[in-house]
Amino acid sequence: MNWITNYVRPKISSLLATRQVPDNLWIKCPETGEMVFHKDLEANQWVVPSSGFHMRIRAKDRLGHFFDDGAYDLVDLPSVAVDPLKFRDQKRYVDRLKENRAKAETDDAVIVAKGAIEGLDIVATVQDFAFMGGSLGMAAGEAIIKGFETAIAERRPLVLFSASGGARMQEGILSLMQLPRTTVAVEMLKEAGLPYIVVLTNPTAGGVSASYAMLGDVHIAEPGAVIGFAGARVIEQTIREKLPDGFQRAEYLMEHGMVDMVVPRHQLKSRIATLLRLLTKAPAEPIAGLIAAEPAEPGEAADAHGDSETQAAVHA
Repeated sequence: MNWITNYVRPKISSLLATRQVPDNLWIKCPETGEMVFHKDLEANQWVVPSSGFHMRIRAKDRLGHFFDDGAYDLVDLPSVAVDPLKFRDQKRYVDRLKENRAKAETDDAVIVAKGAIEGLDIVATVQDFAFMGGSLGMAAGEAIIKGFETAIAERRPLVLFSASGGARMQEGILSLMQLPRTTVAVEMLKEAGLPYIVVLTNPTAGGVSASYAMLGDVHIAEPGAVIGFAGARVIEQTIREKLPDGFQRAEYLMEHGMVDMVVPRHQLKSRIATLLRLLTKAPAEPIAGLIAAEPAEPGEAADAHGDSETQAAVHA
């Protein structure tokens, strides 16, 4: 055995070789420019620790943080015709679908899951912006409707996380028809007497904001989310006026009555659970270490069900 060839030379080569560093090892905060280690960002639910900037989060990652113990069951979704219009622009639509399925690791832009938050059984529908900008096509429309049907059949509240640039142009009128179809599904849930909570994430635009995303019983927005129909630049060019600062941002919409509350991502689970207990008249979550809740003193701002902001949103 030649120990110089078999041992020494490979050892020296490994020490001198250039190490490959992953491209996404550090991620830049869009708001402050700060570089954040991607593992720290992932552990913090993709919220930049120093600035609080809410970055986009993948649908399955969101579900893992949202449900109790990260446990949930995906709902089987209906299959639809692939590329019904035989659409082609710079590349074939079927090729775009294959690329996005590999990138997003989902069949389309919407997934539906069943699970529990703080012991309350719910159905959650999540749009993934990583799949063609969360655009609404036939598959996404069928998935959203399936979520409503599942909630009605199992008597569960439905929580929908919207993230979309609007309708999917590669499916033309077939995409636009999902707007009235999903709106009918919302009405079916309300006729069944079940709560429907919408969480508006960045961005929620186009036909999505003109249909099911703005028809909830309560509308919650993540901080800084862009929410609207047409883009701000298009509006400025149309009306030939400068728009106010923060126009179409979550905080601006809450000030003008379009959103009930703006809630940071880490607080969404507890806030939604509180809202659902109010809307379903479920018993309040027991406080660890206490046998029974002490009666509230006169003049206290909040009761056992939640803070005053939550109460105001429900009774508005």
